[in-house]
Amino acid sequence: MSENTTGEQYRLTAGDYAATVTETGAGLRGLSHRGEPLLLSYSPDEPAPAAFGQLLVPWPNRVDRGRYTFDGTEYQLDVSEPELDCAIHGLVRWTTWRPVRQEPHAVTLAYSLHGSTGYPFRLDLEVTYTLDAGTGLTVRLVTRNAGTRPAPYAHGTHPYLTVGEPLDDCVLTLPGHRYQPVDARMLPSGPTVDVSGTEYDFTTPRRIGTQAIDVAFTGLDRDADGRAWVRLEGSRRATRFWLDESQPWLEIYTADQVPPASHRRGIGVEPMTGPPNALGSGTGLIRLAPGESYAGGWGVLHG
Repeated sequence: MSENTTGEQYRLTAGDYAATVTETGAGLRGLSHRGEPLLLSYSPDEPAPAAFGQLLVPWPNRVDRGRYTFDGTEYQLDVSEPELDCAIHGLVRWTTWRPVRQEPHAVTLAYSLHGSTGYPFRLDLEVTYTLDAGTGLTVRLVTRNAGTRPAPYAHGTHPYLTVGEPLDDCVLTLPGHRYQPVDARMLPSGPTVDVSGTEYDFTTPRRIGTQAIDVAFTGLDRDADGRAWVRLEGSRRATRFWLDESQPWLEIYTADQVPPASHRRGIGVEPMTGPPNALGSGTGLIRLAPGESYAGGWGVLHG
């Protein structure tokens, strides 16, 4: 029997919302409201392009030359982005996750990350995708150190918001008051900078135009529930994204280097526990003791 490249497809519905989660990487392949896509999607029979909807564990973004030191020991990860000589987006994107619970409106998938030469630590992961007719999609990722010693940890995810129009015509609102400058290899090149008076100030709604963005923001405005909000608005509709306080960083990417059909048709909105190269620099890196867990949440909805 033939099967899709991305494995089992877990389809969720609630009210006007529908979503699809894949067995491969427990990735979010699609999300729609009344048939209109809220995220850039892809075929179930192709690998996720440009990390569409993928979970990024145990680090998001890049690790400089794949090298890091933890508790006095140096480690070397596989360089998975050779053009920039970096290890990128963790170790679980292409793995097979097992279903734990499934309902018409929700699914929970799990994966056990065993140690490897570059990351000799043991993590148990569980992610739950839940649809609600009123509040849209909520995602919760819980990671537990199942090993015998402390583990370095960071996480993120990589959805691309869309309103079905080119980004040049869209209005963007971001909660970040500081951004992280990067060098030609997309690694931090100095301290964070106040967005005031710069091209990265989207704290009030502003048209994107032809601007290219691929930087991390921090200093996020949050509501009474601790959520920071992003809003992408087109001529007919809008899509919103939130991230909780477990992720103080937010990478924004205007999809300038993705497959032609999706080029600048959506914007990468990536909640992260630390900045680029967190594993290498230690900035924002989480130290998980044996038996300890770390949880993060985010969500997407119409409007």
